[in-house]
Amino acid sequence: MKHVHTRIEQALQGNASSDNKLQKVCEILQQEFEHYDWVGFYFADHDKRLLHLGPFAGEPTDHTTIPFGKGICGQVAESNANFVVPDVKAQDNYIACSITVKSEIVVPLFKDGVNIGQIDIDSHMIDPFTPEDERLLEWVNAKVAEIL
Repeated sequence: MKHVHTRIEQALQGNASSDNKLQKVCEILQQEFEHYDWVGFYFADHDKRLLHLGPFAGEPTDHTTIPFGKGICGQVAESNANFVVPDVKAQDNYIACSITVKSEIVVPLFKDGVNIGQIDIDSHMIDPFTPEDERLLEWVNAKVAEIL
């Protein structure tokens, strides 16, 4: 895990744009964890109550804009809490990005105490996410917040 922390810290340094740095973070996470099949950031527009897709690694998605309250990401925009979905088929308020997605984890991204977005991970496995994944993604978001 220390290796992943080091790679992410290095990706967030330097003169590259924030988007380029976040793109690299997505790629690192997708490469390092076999159950991270799609990794992306969504950012909040609180006035319009919408999430907008930012940098991501994985298959392109049609879900580039998500209303607050809709799907797992939209629910996290309102709840400000991590949301782990072991099996997406068991979720009523779920937006299917792909038939291959079996589970999802979404962790909010806070800057100065405000939920400005989130990191979203989709997996092709059922129930792969552990408390360690939550802790890692919380750490990633804390590091990302430092550069935004």
